[in-house]
Amino acid sequence: MKARNLMFILAAIIGGLSSVPLPALTLSAALARTVENNPAIQQAKCELEEAAGQRLVLRANAWPDARFGVVIGVQGGHRAGEDAVQPFGFARGGFTQPLFDAAIPASGHRGDVGVLIAQQRLNLAIVSELHTTRTAFYGALYNQSLQSLRTAQRQALSENVAAQESLYRSGQTERPALTAAALLEEELPPRIEEARRGYGDALLQIARGMGSDLGPDAQRETPVGELRFASLKVDVESESTAAIQQRPDLKLARLLVRAAAEDQRIIEAAYYPRINLVIDGTYIPVSGIRRGSEGSPRRSDDIVSSELREGVAYTWRVVDNGKVGGAVLRQKSVREINELLYKKLESNVPRELAQIYNNLQAIESRHRSLEDALRAATASAAAVQQNLAQGLLSQLDFRNAESSLLETQSGLLDLAFEQNLALAEWDRATGRYFRFSNDTSGNRH
Repeated sequence: MKARNLMFILAAIIGGLSSVPLPALTLSAALARTVENNPAIQQAKCELEEAAGQRLVLRANAWPDARFGVVIGVQGGHRAGEDAVQPFGFARGGFTQPLFDAAIPASGHRGDVGVLIAQQRLNLAIVSELHTTRTAFYGALYNQSLQSLRTAQRQALSENVAAQESLYRSGQTERPALTAAALLEEELPPRIEEARRGYGDALLQIARGMGSDLGPDAQRETPVGELRFASLKVDVESESTAAIQQRPDLKLARLLVRAAAEDQRIIEAAYYPRINLVIDGTYIPVSGIRRGSEGSPRRSDDIVSSELREGVAYTWRVVDNGKVGGAVLRQKSVREINELLYKKLESNVPRELAQIYNNLQAIESRHRSLEDALRAATASAAAVQQNLAQGLLSQLDFRNAESSLLETQSGLLDLAFEQNLALAEWDRATGRYFRFSNDTSGNRH
Protein backbone atom coordinates (compact mmCIF):
# COMPACT_ATOMS: atom_id res chain seq x y z
CA MET A 1 0.00 0.00 0.00
CA LYS A 2 3.00 2.30 0.41
CA ALA A 3 3.60 2.16 -3.34
CA ARG A 4 -0.03 3.03 -3.90
CA ASN A 5 0.23 6.04 -1.59
CA LEU A 6 3.38 7.15 -3.39
CA MET A 7 1.48 7.04 -6.68
CA PHE A 8 -1.24 9.25 -5.20
CA ILE A 9 1.40 11.75 -4.05
CA LEU A 10 3.04 11.86 -7.49
CA ALA A 11 -0.34 12.29 -9.15
CA ALA A 12 -1.12 15.19 -6.83
CA ILE A 13 2.24 16.85 -7.62
CA ILE A 14 1.71 16.43 -11.38
CA GLY A 15 -1.85 17.73 -11.06
CA GLY A 16 -0.59 20.77 -9.18
CA LEU A 17 2.00 21.51 -11.84
CA SER A 18 -0.56 21.15 -14.61
CA SER A 19 -3.02 23.42 -12.82
CA VAL A 20 -0.94 26.56 -13.34
CA PRO A 21 -3.48 29.23 -14.31
CA LEU A 22 -3.49 30.09 -18.01
CA PRO A 23 -4.92 33.23 -19.64
CA ALA A 24 -8.73 33.08 -19.76
CA LEU A 25 -10.51 33.10 -23.11
CA THR A 26 -14.19 33.93 -23.53
CA LEU A 27 -16.32 32.90 -26.48
CA SER A 28 -16.80 36.48 -27.68
CA ALA A 29 -13.04 37.11 -27.56
CA ALA A 30 -12.37 33.90 -29.49
CA LEU A 31 -14.86 34.88 -32.19
CA ALA A 32 -13.44 38.41 -32.44
CA ARG A 33 -9.89 37.11 -32.87
CA THR A 34 -11.10 34.61 -35.44
CA VAL A 35 -12.53 37.41 -37.60
CA GLU A 36 -9.33 39.39 -37.19
CA ASN A 37 -6.60 36.76 -37.62
CA ASN A 38 -8.04 33.65 -39.29
CA PRO A 39 -5.98 32.78 -42.43
CA ALA A 40 -9.02 31.78 -44.51
CA ILE A 41 -10.74 35.07 -43.72
CA GLN A 42 -7.57 37.01 -44.53
CA GLN A 43 -7.36 35.25 -47.89
CA ALA A 44 -11.00 36.10 -48.63
CA LYS A 45 -10.24 39.76 -47.87
CA CYS A 46 -7.38 39.69 -50.37
CA GLU A 47 -9.70 38.17 -52.98
CA LEU A 48 -12.11 41.05 -52.34
CA GLU A 49 -9.34 43.52 -53.19
CA GLU A 50 -8.59 41.51 -56.32
CA ALA A 51 -12.25 41.73 -57.36
CA ALA A 52 -12.18 45.50 -56.89
CA GLY A 53 -9.21 45.70 -59.27
CA GLN A 54 -10.96 43.48 -61.80
CA ARG A 55 -13.97 45.81 -61.69
CA LEU A 56 -11.72 48.70 -62.76
CA VAL A 57 -10.45 46.61 -65.67
CA LEU A 58 -13.98 45.79 -66.84
CA ARG A 59 -15.13 49.40 -66.54
CA ALA A 60 -12.15 50.62 -68.58
CA ASN A 61 -13.89 49.48 -71.78
CA ALA A 62 -16.24 52.50 -71.59
CA TRP A 63 -13.51 55.11 -71.21
CA PRO A 64 -11.47 56.70 -74.04
CA ASP A 65 -8.11 55.33 -75.06
CA ALA A 66 -5.42 57.97 -75.74
CA ARG A 67 -1.93 57.32 -77.08
CA PHE A 68 0.99 59.70 -77.53
CA GLY A 69 4.52 59.10 -78.80
CA VAL A 70 7.57 61.23 -79.65
CA VAL A 71 10.35 60.31 -82.09
CA ILE A 72 13.68 62.18 -81.89
CA GLY A 73 16.69 61.62 -84.12
CA VAL A 74 19.57 63.09 -86.10
CA GLN A 75 19.49 63.61 -89.87
CA GLY A 76 22.73 63.50 -91.80
CA GLY A 77 23.96 63.96 -95.34
CA HIS A 78 25.10 66.80 -97.63
CA ARG A 79 22.70 69.25 -99.15
CA ALA A 80 23.26 72.62 -100.62
CA GLY A 81 22.47 75.44 -98.22
CA GLU A 82 22.02 73.22 -95.16
CA ASP A 83 24.12 71.74 -92.41
CA ALA A 84 25.45 68.25 -92.93
CA VAL A 85 24.05 67.00 -89.62
CA GLN A 86 20.87 68.37 -87.96
CA PRO A 87 18.41 67.02 -85.37
CA PHE A 88 14.79 66.28 -86.11
CA GLY A 89 11.72 65.16 -84.22
CA PHE A 90 7.99 64.61 -84.54
CA ALA A 91 5.10 63.51 -82.37
CA ARG A 92 2.20 61.18 -83.03
CA GLY A 93 -0.97 60.73 -81.03
CA GLY A 94 -4.29 58.94 -81.18
CA PHE A 95 -7.63 59.06 -79.39
CA THR A 96 -10.39 56.44 -79.47
CA GLN A 97 -13.75 56.82 -77.77
CA PRO A 98 -16.35 54.02 -77.95
CA LEU A 99 -19.67 55.44 -79.15
CA PHE A 100 -21.58 52.17 -79.22
CA ASP A 101 -20.52 48.83 -77.76
CA ALA A 102 -23.12 46.38 -76.45
CA ALA A 103 -20.55 44.84 -74.10
CA ILE A 104 -19.94 48.02 -72.10
CA PRO A 105 -23.08 47.96 -69.88
CA ALA A 106 -22.74 44.23 -69.24
CA SER A 107 -19.03 44.65 -68.40
CA GLY A 108 -19.82 47.36 -65.85
CA HIS A 109 -22.51 45.21 -64.25
CA ARG A 110 -20.19 42.20 -64.25
CA GLY A 111 -17.54 44.16 -62.38
CA ASP A 112 -20.04 45.23 -59.72
CA VAL A 113 -21.35 41.68 -59.36
CA GLY A 114 -17.79 40.37 -59.08
CA VAL A 115 -17.17 42.61 -56.07
CA LEU A 116 -20.45 41.48 -54.48
CA ILE A 117 -19.46 37.85 -55.06
CA ALA A 118 -16.11 38.43 -53.36
CA GLN A 119 -17.87 40.13 -50.45
CA GLN A 120 -20.26 37.23 -50.03
CA ARG A 121 -17.39 34.76 -50.19
CA LEU A 122 -15.76 36.76 -47.41
CA ASN A 123 -19.02 36.56 -45.46
CA LEU A 124 -19.20 32.83 -46.10
CA ALA A 125 -15.63 32.35 -44.89
CA ILE A 126 -16.43 34.35 -41.75
CA VAL A 127 -19.51 32.24 -41.07
CA SER A 128 -17.62 28.98 -41.59
CA GLU A 129 -14.65 29.93 -39.42
CA LEU A 130 -16.81 31.44 -36.67
CA HIS A 131 -18.92 28.29 -36.58
CA THR A 132 -15.81 26.10 -36.37
CA THR A 133 -14.34 28.18 -33.54
CA ARG A 134 -17.65 28.25 -31.68
CA THR A 135 -18.20 24.49 -31.83
CA ALA A 136 -14.57 23.89 -30.80
CA PHE A 137 -15.07 26.25 -27.85
CA TYR A 138 -18.14 24.29 -26.78
CA GLY A 139 -16.13 21.08 -27.17
CA ALA A 140 -13.45 22.46 -24.86
CA LEU A 141 -16.02 23.42 -22.22
CA TYR A 142 -17.69 20.02 -22.55
CA ASN A 143 -14.51 17.99 -22.14
CA GLN A 144 -13.34 20.27 -19.35
CA SER A 145 -16.61 19.73 -17.44
CA LEU A 146 -16.57 16.03 -18.21
CA GLN A 147 -13.03 15.71 -16.91
CA SER A 148 -13.96 17.56 -13.71
CA LEU A 149 -17.06 15.40 -13.23
CA ARG A 150 -15.17 12.15 -13.65
CA THR A 151 -12.31 13.35 -11.46
CA ALA A 152 -14.76 14.19 -8.68
CA GLN A 153 -16.37 10.79 -9.13
CA ARG A 154 -12.97 9.12 -8.90
CA GLN A 155 -12.27 11.02 -5.69
CA ALA A 156 -15.47 9.61 -4.20
CA LEU A 157 -14.47 6.14 -5.30
CA SER A 158 -10.99 6.63 -3.79
CA GLU A 159 -12.62 7.51 -0.50
CA ASN A 160 -14.66 4.32 -0.79
CA VAL A 161 -11.47 2.30 -1.35
CA ALA A 162 -9.91 3.87 1.75
CA ALA A 163 -13.04 3.06 3.77
CA GLN A 164 -13.11 -0.54 2.54
CA GLU A 165 -9.41 -0.90 3.31
CA SER A 166 -10.03 0.30 6.85
CA LEU A 167 -12.91 -2.15 7.25
CA TYR A 168 -10.79 -4.98 5.84
CA ARG A 169 -7.97 -4.31 8.29
CA SER A 170 -10.41 -4.27 11.17
CA GLY A 171 -11.90 -7.56 10.00
CA GLN A 172 -15.37 -6.12 9.21
CA THR A 173 -15.32 -7.01 5.51
CA GLU A 174 -13.85 -9.56 3.14
CA ARG A 175 -11.00 -9.28 0.67
CA PRO A 176 -13.32 -9.41 -2.42
CA ALA A 177 -15.11 -6.27 -1.23
CA LEU A 178 -11.81 -4.36 -1.15
CA THR A 179 -10.84 -5.74 -4.57
CA ALA A 180 -14.22 -4.75 -6.05
CA ALA A 181 -13.86 -1.21 -4.69
CA ALA A 182 -10.35 -0.89 -6.19
CA LEU A 183 -11.55 -2.20 -9.58
CA LEU A 184 -14.43 0.25 -9.58
CA GLU A 185 -11.98 3.12 -9.04
CA GLU A 186 -9.65 1.94 -11.82
CA GLU A 187 -12.45 2.10 -14.41
CA LEU A 188 -12.43 5.92 -14.43
CA PRO A 189 -8.80 6.88 -15.34
CA PRO A 190 -9.16 5.86 -19.03
CA ARG A 191 -12.36 7.91 -19.30
CA ILE A 192 -10.67 10.88 -17.61
CA GLU A 193 -7.77 10.59 -20.05
CA GLU A 194 -10.21 10.47 -22.96
CA ALA A 195 -11.81 13.74 -21.81
CA ARG A 196 -8.35 15.29 -21.36
CA ARG A 197 -7.35 14.40 -24.93
CA GLY A 198 -10.63 15.80 -26.25
CA TYR A 199 -9.96 19.02 -24.36
CA GLY A 200 -6.48 19.30 -25.88
CA ASP A 201 -7.79 18.70 -29.39
CA ALA A 202 -10.44 21.40 -28.88
CA LEU A 203 -7.79 23.89 -27.69
CA LEU A 204 -5.73 23.17 -30.79
CA GLN A 205 -8.75 23.74 -33.04
CA ILE A 206 -9.58 27.01 -31.29
CA ALA A 207 -5.99 28.23 -31.71
CA ARG A 208 -6.03 27.29 -35.38
CA GLY A 209 -9.30 29.16 -35.90
CA MET A 210 -7.97 32.29 -34.16
CA GLY A 211 -4.77 32.18 -36.21
CA SER A 212 -2.65 31.76 -33.06
CA ASP A 213 0.80 30.22 -32.87
CA LEU A 214 0.63 26.42 -33.06
CA GLY A 215 4.25 25.76 -32.13
CA PRO A 216 5.32 23.54 -29.23
CA ASP A 217 6.14 26.58 -27.07
CA ALA A 218 2.84 28.32 -27.72
CA GLN A 219 0.82 29.09 -24.61
CA ARG A 220 -2.76 27.84 -24.79
CA GLU A 221 -5.54 29.95 -23.32
CA THR A 222 -8.17 28.42 -21.08
CA PRO A 223 -11.75 28.70 -22.37
CA VAL A 224 -14.03 30.02 -19.64
CA GLY A 225 -17.79 29.69 -19.56
CA GLU A 226 -20.51 27.20 -18.84
CA LEU A 227 -22.60 24.90 -20.97
CA ARG A 228 -26.14 25.81 -20.04
CA PHE A 229 -29.36 24.17 -21.09
CA ALA A 230 -32.25 26.46 -22.03
CA SER A 231 -35.63 25.93 -23.65
CA LEU A 232 -36.06 27.33 -27.15
CA LYS A 233 -39.24 28.23 -28.98
CA VAL A 234 -38.99 29.37 -32.60
CA ASP A 235 -41.20 29.75 -35.64
CA VAL A 236 -39.64 27.57 -38.32
CA GLU A 237 -41.66 29.11 -41.15
CA SER A 238 -40.71 32.73 -40.41
CA GLU A 239 -37.11 31.74 -39.72
CA SER A 240 -36.98 29.96 -43.08
CA THR A 241 -38.14 33.10 -44.88
CA ALA A 242 -35.53 35.22 -43.10
CA ALA A 243 -32.79 32.66 -43.74
CA ILE A 244 -33.46 32.69 -47.49
CA GLN A 245 -32.93 36.45 -47.48
CA GLN A 246 -29.84 36.73 -45.30
CA ARG A 247 -27.82 33.52 -45.57
CA PRO A 248 -24.51 34.29 -47.32
CA ASP A 249 -24.41 31.03 -49.26
CA LEU A 250 -27.83 31.77 -50.80
CA LYS A 251 -26.79 35.35 -51.56
CA LEU A 252 -23.67 33.99 -53.22
CA ALA A 253 -25.75 31.54 -55.28
CA ARG A 254 -28.00 34.37 -56.49
CA LEU A 255 -24.99 36.48 -57.39
CA LEU A 256 -23.44 33.61 -59.35
CA VAL A 257 -26.63 33.44 -61.42
CA ARG A 258 -26.39 37.19 -62.11
CA ALA A 259 -22.70 36.90 -62.97
CA ALA A 260 -23.38 34.09 -65.46
CA ALA A 261 -26.13 36.19 -67.07
CA GLU A 262 -23.80 39.21 -67.44
CA ASP A 263 -21.08 36.99 -68.92
CA GLN A 264 -23.64 35.76 -71.45
CA ARG A 265 -24.53 39.35 -72.39
CA ILE A 266 -20.86 40.19 -72.85
CA ILE A 267 -20.47 37.28 -75.27
CA GLU A 268 -23.70 38.18 -77.11
CA ALA A 269 -22.35 41.69 -77.65
CA ALA A 270 -20.30 40.27 -80.53
CA TYR A 271 -23.56 40.02 -82.52
CA TYR A 272 -23.82 43.81 -82.63
CA PRO A 273 -21.62 46.40 -84.37
CA ARG A 274 -19.00 48.49 -82.60
CA ILE A 275 -18.72 52.19 -83.37
CA ASN A 276 -15.73 54.22 -82.20
CA LEU A 277 -14.76 57.86 -82.55
CA VAL A 278 -11.17 57.91 -83.80
CA ILE A 279 -8.80 60.89 -83.88
CA ASP A 280 -5.24 60.41 -85.15
CA GLY A 281 -2.64 63.09 -85.72
CA THR A 282 1.04 63.71 -86.45
CA TYR A 283 2.89 66.90 -85.55
CA ILE A 284 6.16 67.80 -87.34
CA PRO A 285 7.94 71.12 -86.71
CA VAL A 286 8.52 73.38 -89.73
CA SER A 287 12.26 73.02 -89.29
CA GLY A 288 11.98 69.30 -88.98
CA ILE A 289 12.31 66.56 -91.57
CA ARG A 290 12.89 67.53 -95.16
CA ARG A 291 12.55 65.39 -98.23
CA GLY A 292 13.93 65.56 -101.69
CA SER A 293 12.36 68.25 -103.91
CA GLU A 294 12.49 66.07 -106.97
CA GLY A 295 13.49 69.10 -109.04
CA SER A 296 11.02 71.58 -107.61
CA PRO A 297 12.40 75.12 -107.43
CA ARG A 298 10.29 76.00 -104.38
CA ARG A 299 11.63 75.37 -100.89
CA SER A 300 8.11 74.94 -99.49
CA ASP A 301 7.76 71.72 -101.43
CA ASP A 302 10.42 70.20 -99.23
CA ILE A 303 8.40 70.53 -95.95
CA VAL A 304 6.81 67.40 -94.49
CA SER A 305 3.62 68.87 -92.98
CA SER A 306 1.67 67.94 -89.83
CA GLU A 307 -1.71 66.28 -90.18
CA LEU A 308 -4.84 65.54 -88.15
CA ARG A 309 -7.42 62.96 -89.08
CA GLU A 310 -10.72 62.26 -87.36
CA GLY A 311 -13.64 60.00 -88.12
CA VAL A 312 -15.81 57.13 -87.01
CA ALA A 313 -14.70 53.50 -87.18
CA TYR A 314 -17.43 50.90 -87.69
CA THR A 315 -16.92 47.19 -87.12
CA TRP A 316 -19.53 44.45 -87.41
CA ARG A 317 -18.94 40.72 -87.41
CA VAL A 318 -21.28 39.40 -90.08
CA VAL A 319 -20.31 35.72 -90.19
CA ASP A 320 -18.76 33.98 -87.17
CA ASN A 321 -19.09 30.31 -88.26
CA GLY A 322 -20.58 29.41 -84.87
CA LYS A 323 -17.80 30.90 -82.77
CA VAL A 324 -20.01 33.42 -80.97
CA GLY A 325 -23.13 31.24 -81.05
CA GLY A 326 -21.31 28.30 -79.48
CA ALA A 327 -19.84 30.46 -76.73
CA VAL A 328 -23.29 31.87 -75.97
CA LEU A 329 -24.80 28.39 -75.69
CA ARG A 330 -22.01 27.25 -73.41
CA GLN A 331 -22.44 30.27 -71.12
CA LYS A 332 -26.21 29.84 -71.15
CA SER A 333 -25.79 26.30 -69.80
CA VAL A 334 -23.57 27.65 -66.99
CA ARG A 335 -26.28 30.16 -66.05
CA GLU A 336 -28.98 27.48 -66.04
CA ILE A 337 -26.85 25.18 -63.86
CA ASN A 338 -26.31 28.02 -61.37
CA GLU A 339 -30.06 28.65 -61.30
CA LEU A 340 -30.77 24.99 -60.56
CA LEU A 341 -28.20 24.92 -57.76
CA TYR A 342 -29.69 28.05 -56.22
CA LYS A 343 -33.22 26.64 -56.32
CA LYS A 344 -31.96 23.44 -54.72
CA LEU A 345 -30.28 25.36 -51.89
CA GLU A 346 -33.34 27.53 -51.37
CA SER A 347 -35.75 24.61 -51.26
CA ASN A 348 -33.52 22.81 -48.75
CA VAL A 349 -33.66 25.63 -46.16
CA PRO A 350 -37.07 24.79 -44.58
CA ARG A 351 -36.19 21.10 -44.40
CA GLU A 352 -32.81 21.85 -42.82
CA LEU A 353 -34.32 24.16 -40.19
CA ALA A 354 -37.11 21.68 -39.44
CA GLN A 355 -34.53 18.96 -38.87
CA ILE A 356 -32.54 21.12 -36.43
CA TYR A 357 -35.73 22.16 -34.64
CA ASN A 358 -36.85 18.55 -34.24
CA ASN A 359 -33.43 17.71 -32.86
CA LEU A 360 -33.74 20.54 -30.32
CA GLN A 361 -37.17 19.29 -29.28
CA ALA A 362 -35.86 15.74 -28.82
CA ILE A 363 -32.93 17.00 -26.73
CA GLU A 364 -35.28 19.00 -24.52
CA SER A 365 -37.52 15.97 -23.99
CA ARG A 366 -34.57 13.77 -23.03
CA HIS A 367 -33.29 16.49 -20.71
CA ARG A 368 -36.56 16.53 -18.76
CA SER A 369 -36.38 12.77 -18.34
CA LEU A 370 -32.77 12.85 -17.17
CA GLU A 371 -33.49 15.59 -14.63
CA ASP A 372 -35.96 13.26 -12.91
CA ALA A 373 -33.48 10.39 -13.19
CA LEU A 374 -30.72 12.52 -11.66
CA ARG A 375 -32.78 13.28 -8.55
CA ALA A 376 -33.54 9.59 -8.13
CA ALA A 377 -29.92 8.52 -8.78
CA THR A 378 -28.55 11.08 -6.31
CA ALA A 379 -30.89 9.93 -3.56
CA SER A 380 -30.16 6.29 -4.32
CA ALA A 381 -26.38 6.80 -4.30
CA ALA A 382 -26.53 8.58 -0.95
CA ALA A 383 -28.66 5.80 0.59
CA VAL A 384 -26.44 3.06 -0.82
CA GLN A 385 -23.29 4.75 0.52
CA GLN A 386 -24.77 4.96 4.01
CA ASN A 387 -25.88 1.33 3.95
CA LEU A 388 -22.51 0.25 2.55
CA ALA A 389 -20.73 1.91 5.47
CA GLN A 390 -22.94 -0.09 7.82
CA GLY A 391 -22.28 -3.31 5.93
CA LEU A 392 -25.89 -3.72 4.81
CA LEU A 393 -25.15 -3.64 1.06
CA SER A 394 -22.45 -5.11 -1.15
CA GLN A 395 -19.90 -3.44 -3.39
CA LEU A 396 -21.97 -4.52 -6.37
CA ASP A 397 -24.87 -2.40 -5.12
CA PHE A 398 -22.54 0.55 -4.56
CA ARG A 399 -21.02 0.09 -7.99
CA ASN A 400 -24.39 0.07 -9.68
CA ALA A 401 -25.55 3.16 -7.79
CA GLU A 402 -22.38 5.13 -8.52
CA SER A 403 -22.35 4.09 -12.17
CA SER A 404 -25.98 5.12 -12.54
CA LEU A 405 -25.27 8.51 -10.94
CA LEU A 406 -22.22 9.10 -13.12
CA GLU A 407 -24.01 8.13 -16.31
CA THR A 408 -26.96 10.38 -15.46
CA GLN A 409 -24.69 13.35 -14.71
CA SER A 410 -22.70 12.69 -17.88
CA GLY A 411 -25.95 12.37 -19.84
CA LEU A 412 -27.14 15.78 -18.69
CA LEU A 413 -23.77 17.26 -19.66
CA ASP A 414 -23.99 15.52 -23.04
CA LEU A 415 -27.43 17.03 -23.64
CA ALA A 416 -26.24 20.53 -22.74
CA PHE A 417 -23.35 20.09 -25.17
CA GLU A 418 -25.64 18.74 -27.90
CA GLN A 419 -28.09 21.61 -27.47
CA ASN A 420 -25.34 24.23 -27.70
CA LEU A 421 -24.06 22.58 -30.88
CA ALA A 422 -27.60 22.49 -32.27
CA LEU A 423 -28.07 26.17 -31.45
CA ALA A 424 -24.80 26.99 -33.21
CA GLU A 425 -26.02 25.02 -36.22
CA TRP A 426 -29.34 26.87 -36.04
CA ASP A 427 -27.54 30.22 -36.15
CA ARG A 428 -25.52 29.05 -39.13
CA ALA A 429 -28.59 27.75 -40.96
CA THR A 430 -30.55 30.96 -40.35
CA GLY A 431 -27.66 33.27 -41.28
CA ARG A 432 -27.31 34.92 -37.90
CA TYR A 433 -23.53 34.68 -37.74
CA PHE A 434 -22.98 37.47 -40.21
CA ARG A 435 -25.31 39.83 -42.05
CA PHE A 436 -24.21 41.33 -45.35
CA SER A 437 -22.12 44.44 -44.87
CA ASN A 438 -19.07 46.08 -46.34
CA ASP A 439 -17.18 45.69 -43.07
CA THR A 440 -17.04 43.15 -40.27
CA SER A 441 -17.52 45.46 -37.30
CA GLY A 442 -20.63 44.89 -35.27
CA ASN A 443 -21.74 41.86 -37.24
CA ARG A 444 -20.33 39.05 -35.18
CA HIS A 445 -22.60 36.69 -33.34
